[in-house]
Amino acid sequence: MTEQLVVLVDQYDNDLGTMEKMKAHIDGVLHRAFSIFIFNTKGELMIHQRALSKYHSPGLWTNTCCSHPAMGRPVVDSAHIRLQEEMGFDCEFDPAFTFLYKADVGQGLIEHEFDHVFIGISDIQPNINPEEVESWKYMRMEDIREDMKTNPGLYTEWFKIAFEEVSSHFTKR
Repeated sequence: MTEQLVVLVDQYDNDLGTMEKMKAHIDGVLHRAFSIFIFNTKGELMIHQRALSKYHSPGLWTNTCCSHPAMGRPVVDSAHIRLQEEMGFDCEFDPAFTFLYKADVGQGLIEHEFDHVFIGISDIQPNINPEEVESWKYMRMEDIREDMKTNPGLYTEWFKIAFEEVSSHFTKR
């Protein structure tokens, strides 16, 4: 199995090198990530439940797709590749914003990411990769907001952090 690397960055998203993914999460080292939010034409967000076998945040609900880009590859290119690998489809999406966060995600792991957020619209039905995704569904933003208030432990940390900013960007479209 090939060693999975993440791109280490500073708080301005400048490349600092690479580190083995698990070590970066154990040590809580800042690295680059991306999060994709795909809405359907009814304005509902496609969310997915992370596979129960994931190394952190298993079974939690999150945005359409999220991962880490490869060193030397544009983030948007890595995002398109990963959307196909996880959700079995691709579509157009645009950069919306970036944010930096650090959160304990359990299992002795820390996510410390400079996250690039992309937003798109598509009615394509996913063909999920069961190694990555347990389930998926479309939900109205208002329903997600209410469910996160009632059941915050069912959602990933980065999703909870990015949610309101995504909501404001999507309404501007």
